[in-house]
Amino acid sequence: MTNNHSPAISIRFANEFENELYRLSKKYRRIRADVEPIIIELQKGNFLGDRLQGFGINYFTYKVRVKNSNIQKGKSGGYRLIYCVESPTSILLLTIYSKSEQEDIGVNQINLILDEFYGNE
Repeated sequence: MTNNHSPAISIRFANEFENELYRLSKKYRRIRADVEPIIIELQKGNFLGDRLQGFGINYFTYKVRVKNSNIQKGKSGGYRLIYCVESPTSILLLTIYSKSEQEDIGVNQINLILDEFYGNE
């Protein structure tokens, strides 16, 4: 039996993502366990969620719904995780927010996170 397993995709974290995850973890104790299955799927190359518009053809930015185990509202009241596919082998997690705290995230806000991340590399 041949194993044609593709190399795992590396996941990188923008400071914004790490800061928000930490902040949200104070209120929602199970957030890391909720996010983990998403990261595992991304590492397998399964790009989840909806592609966001307004970033040009070279940026593949997605928003994925994540269930919040701490509240009983299903995915609609859960988290939104924003990520960017940098290359076939690299994904950058940009930010995460709770839908109960923030309605939506704008293109400008996401571009600021991208600028900050790539400006610091």
